[in-house]
Amino acid sequence: MVTRELMNSCWKSEHLVESRATGETFLVKQYRKTAAIVEGIAKMKTEYLMVYKLDEEGNAVYTQDMGDLTMFLSKSEPFCVPSTSFHGLYPNWVYIFDFDQHTSVHPVDGYPLNASHATTSTFEAPYFIPPQNIVD
Repeated sequence: MVTRELMNSCWKSEHLVESRATGETFLVKQYRKTAAIVEGIAKMKTEYLMVYKLDEEGNAVYTQDMGDLTMFLSKSEPFCVPSTSFHGLYPNWVYIFDFDQHTSVHPVDGYPLNASHATTSTFEAPYFIPPQNIVD
């Protein structure tokens, strides 16, 4: 279980994520810490993630179940897609792509699956591109 000390020691960002497929809206709180300092630049790593579903009144209710949805957070607009609509996606997962980190988080425990690239690599274009309607 995440501790208050961990959460208080992290930099928190909040993301409002809408699912066009289901009409649901989620609030995601991402907690990150400095993993390393390279040439005077802090390399950040996700330590914990919390997902809240907005109810009819706009209240954020903590959830560990996004159903069939897969969520994407990057430097572009956050978005959700039904995992069954795209081969290879897992339901109820959050994928994070940032300058210093590419990882996956399952909302049940909130901890990143791995911390690959958290301290050694830099991604020049950390963007997930949302699905688009293409009209001829």
